[in-house]
Amino acid sequence: MMSKRVLSILQYLFFLGLGLFLVWYQFHGMTPGQRQRFSASLQEANYTLLLPIIACSLASHLSRAARWRLLISPMGYTPSLANAFSVTMVGYLANSAVPRLGEVLKCTLLGRYEKIPVDKLIGTILTERLFDLFCYAIFIGITLLVQLDVAGPYLRQSLQSILARNPLPWWVWLLAGISFAILLWLTVRWLLRRFVQHAWLRKLKGIIRGLREGLGTIMHLRKKGWFIAHSIFIWSMYLVQIYIGFRAMTATAGLGWGAACSVLTLATLAMILTPGGIGAFPIGVQEVLLRYGVVNGSFGWLMWGASTSIIVVTGLICLLALPYINKKRQQHETIHSHTG
Repeated sequence: MMSKRVLSILQYLFFLGLGLFLVWYQFHGMTPGQRQRFSASLQEANYTLLLPIIACSLASHLSRAARWRLLISPMGYTPSLANAFSVTMVGYLANSAVPRLGEVLKCTLLGRYEKIPVDKLIGTILTERLFDLFCYAIFIGITLLVQLDVAGPYLRQSLQSILARNPLPWWVWLLAGISFAILLWLTVRWLLRRFVQHAWLRKLKGIIRGLREGLGTIMHLRKKGWFIAHSIFIWSMYLVQIYIGFRAMTATAGLGWGAACSVLTLATLAMILTPGGIGAFPIGVQEVLLRYGVVNGSFGWLMWGASTSIIVVTGLICLLALPYINKKRQQHETIHSHTG
């Protein structure tokens, strides 16, 4: 009994240290000027309005976990919502340090606790990301429509700048990308047929099979309406967080839903480009706000700080809670293995 208690304390200290390290890692990457602006944003913010932002953020994460369960169910597995939400938050926690590490970690953890093959879960994650990319493209289109007078000139200027630095036309890059994808597919297919007995190729074949099955889950969803509803809800919560955040600072209090769409569009790209959006998120947000005449750079740092804090705190709690959530199941499996 004593050894288990000591082990639990050591695990707690380890994961607490991990959370503190990630906080240090995020702030260590800031320049002195960025730290000063972040400090200023904390001093002038209306903290009462941060509470609904936290609620919207957690609601979006919970909805994402529920949507993931819908993708998993056609494969014959029904993970608990508690496990799906917990590993989702742990995944975000890991992504704060290393991009895409969280996707692998959440599949590994859910596979361990729910006895689901990890390769199949990776396929559902890929499906989710492709659908999110589709949703993001739609959101960009909506933003351009509702904010054409502001976003249009900025987008045209950005495209012209990119094309000026790139000597090759866009269709050459597109053709090169398609050719590379076809060549890669043919090479993998030849290897799988030529060296079919090799252990690592058999494992690769299993992963590809799992990816194919995972991608096919969206076609066999029994609750497609719920899947779409969750997707709309997730992006709506993202947008509401930005809109409420505007009201938390004097400099941005006059901005509306159109500006929130513009900020969310570029902020999403920043979160993709850097771990946890560090540096890129507030800079990208400030670049958008300048188009609306807002020169105060604190808003981006405020939203980044709130988002990072939610992920670190909730992710750490979920990481510690996972063994206890599944304690009864583990005890049942232990008893079953002894009696079997």
